[in-house]
Amino acid sequence: LVSGMRELLGRTLGEPIQIETVLAAGLWQMDVDAGQLESTLLNLCVNARDAMPAGGKLTIETSNAHVDERFAKENGIAVGQYVLLSVTDKGVGMTADVMERAFDPFFTTKSVGKGTGLGLSQVYGFVRQSGGSVRIYSEHGVGTTLKIYLPRSHKSAPEVEAARPPVEHTGSTAEVIMVVEDEDRVRSMAVEALRDLGYSVLEMRSPMEALTALEGGTVPSLLFTDVVMPEMSGRELADKVKLVQPSLRILYTTGYTRNAIVHNGTLDFGTELLSKPYTIDELAEKIRKVIEKIGIL
Repeated sequence: LVSGMRELLGRTLGEPIQIETVLAAGLWQMDVDAGQLESTLLNLCVNARDAMPAGGKLTIETSNAHVDERFAKENGIAVGQYVLLSVTDKGVGMTADVMERAFDPFFTTKSVGKGTGLGLSQVYGFVRQSGGSVRIYSEHGVGTTLKIYLPRSHKSAPEVEAARPPVEHTGSTAEVIMVVEDEDRVRSMAVEALRDLGYSVLEMRSPMEALTALEGGTVPSLLFTDVVMPEMSGRELADKVKLVQPSLRILYTTGYTRNAIVHNGTLDFGTELLSKPYTIDELAEKIRKVIEKIGIL
């Protein structure tokens, strides 16, 4: 569907917008209305274009995703397998107030005559009617990623997919994870999950709070930090930390897609990154991988 819409998107969005697609191989089937899905993608891309009045890169990505009980409960959807569609722009971003109202009918930040305000409301309605969920990740002045989760259809797959073996949760209270996240709700969820996995956790509300602790002699096993934060980015924090603790293991997390974060220069290729939202198994697996990685980061 995405590949078939490239020409339409190119004409609609105009030359100043560079369209990049990162499409997963082996994408699962969905039982949704194709016309409404096309309209949804077009709405998301038009909103992304409008956020970049001077032009810029718009990235469309697809992947398969597993939703666990924690994420399902928070978003009012069923546990299971989903197809993830992400649209990322490098535009003006959204304030917290705009994000809260983004899916309200007739709400718009555009000037009179420049839009109906129905775009994201229609997207939300279609996705919810299809049994899915929509998430917004945005930072004012940085950009926005909208992630749409649509349930996988098993109609064309008579065989039952083997259940994935559970990840061994081998955390120890002797292993200390420092969590740096400016959003209270997200930080609390990460801290709770890590403690459930058996780790000791240091909870930091800002990069400066973390930097003060690290420069003061606190030596965690791993620094788990958000990428985009107001006063200092996770990358900037890591660069400062390495001056005093060069061997400290670092794992980044963000709601933006890996492709968008790497291509805009925020992080380097090969950097350990866990995309939000993540399941507790994904968190456990990634933490073990980074802690047990051989060599100096």
